[in-house]
Amino acid sequence: MTDKKLSQKNWSPWHHQLHKEILTKKILIPKGSNILISVSGGQDSMTLLTLINDLKKLHNWSISVWHGDHQWHEKSSLYALELKDYCEDKNISFSYDQANKESISSEEKAREWRYKKLCERAKTLLNTNQQKHNIYLLTGHTSSDNAETFILNLSRGSNFAGLSNIESKRLIENQIFLIRPILIFSREDTKQFCNDMKIPVWEDPTNSDLKLKRNLVRKKIIPTLEVIYPGCSERINNFSQKMSNYNNERNDLSELAYLYCRDVKGIDRNLLNGMCIQARCTILNRFLKEISAKQFSSKNLTKLATSIYEKNKGQINLQEFLKIVWDKNYINFEKS
Repeated sequence: MTDKKLSQKNWSPWHHQLHKEILTKKILIPKGSNILISVSGGQDSMTLLTLINDLKKLHNWSISVWHGDHQWHEKSSLYALELKDYCEDKNISFSYDQANKESISSEEKAREWRYKKLCERAKTLLNTNQQKHNIYLLTGHTSSDNAETFILNLSRGSNFAGLSNIESKRLIENQIFLIRPILIFSREDTKQFCNDMKIPVWEDPTNSDLKLKRNLVRKKIIPTLEVIYPGCSERINNFSQKMSNYNNERNDLSELAYLYCRDVKGIDRNLLNGMCIQARCTILNRFLKEISAKQFSSKNLTKLATSIYEKNKGQINLQEFLKIVWDKNYINFEKS
């Protein structure tokens, strides 16, 4: 299908915007990609599925769909079968998994289950299609999800990374990329798209359950903020982008500071101690990552940095068979 034929049939401003985004960011979803789309049946994922399916011939993509049935409501199995029929009518490969609802009783557990099953499906596709080196997992996150995530993370007391934008692309496992191509749209956009294009939607009734934290933010908190400060969702997203830029800058500068303090003997203690406590903690955290996958808490990093600053000689056990040691001049690791 040519661009002209597509435009005559069902091209829309949303098609144009996503097509332009993909052409501008060529590495987002490269030409010839093998794509697996996570589709819940709601307006966001149905917008994503429709747009990607309509654009696939322009970019030589092969696409398939995965659906996760949480079993959270009595019609969930019926929704899965109807979604399967919808995809098969459009010659789109469809697969789904059904969860044990007792084992995914929280939002966090449900999310972990979805990504685990999605990755399992991706690996199956990789094994059956050796010619395609990578697979791209697409989810229907929008800018509205980004604003909700910011509010939730801010309320939890998250760090800079947690207050940053939802990433549009990241590597989650070898050869498997997670892509969120419709962050350029809001939930209002996807609602209008489905209405205008007459796209069917299978709305999960649990999306109205205010016991779920994200639903409460979506249905109550953000609408209230919009009444008080109209346009606040867009400003939250803009601020989140600034936090992403700041976090990236901070990471790059931290790496330069780390390399400045590091040599073959270890970390130069005198150079480290010439910095503020926050910088010392950041550099020590980077140093610890070289030998341990364990995440050290802010409290423990502060305690370590303070001890190194105050004592000319010392050691602290980090984990079994490993400790950090220092003298007047250098900080290093030793096996215990």
